[in-house]
Amino acid sequence: MAYDKFTILKSTAVPLPLENVDTDQIIPARFLKATKREGFGDNLFRDWRYNNDDSPKADFVLNNPTYSDEGSPRKILVGGRNFGSGSSREHAAWAIYDYGFRCVVSSFFADIFKNNAINVGILPVQVSPEFLHKIFSAIEADPNAELEVSLPAQTITLVATGESESFGINGYKKHNLINGFDDIDYLLAMKEEIAAFAAP
Repeated sequence: MAYDKFTILKSTAVPLPLENVDTDQIIPARFLKATKREGFGDNLFRDWRYNNDDSPKADFVLNNPTYSDEGSPRKILVGGRNFGSGSSREHAAWAIYDYGFRCVVSSFFADIFKNNAINVGILPVQVSPEFLHKIFSAIEADPNAELEVSLPAQTITLVATGESESFGINGYKKHNLINGFDDIDYLLAMKEEIAAFAAP
């Protein structure tokens, strides 16, 4: 399944300054029955977003109108250290993508979550704790503060100040994100080369 191509993303962000956000908090286990990668965004952070009667919890950031931009959704989620820990469920990445986020920023990601995110078209940007603090401070001062994430240059920038930091990514995964490929798309794009190599 191909995904949106990721080159340069400029967007406001949703701050979630919590450490050790695990995959069960991202998408509770009771919502893992579906096999299609659709509809999971409705239950992203379900137990933090909603009460038992399904009414929204006013104090959770995704229910805060300050961070709700109709017509121009925020595509960057900024989380605390150790984002995506816990079980290896792919559904956590599916839920984040399906909600509309295309980039997650943290000072540390669990490895399995990081790979699952890239595989579904989400760019995990790992920054230093110091730069993460700057991002949170910028959003606190101005909820409409913009971030610019350049995958080709591998940089993340606070637009208002120009402060920037580089991030790392595997070259193969970078190529796939820029082209909107998953692993199968990558192989299909090389079918002529593969056929030529296999020819007698």
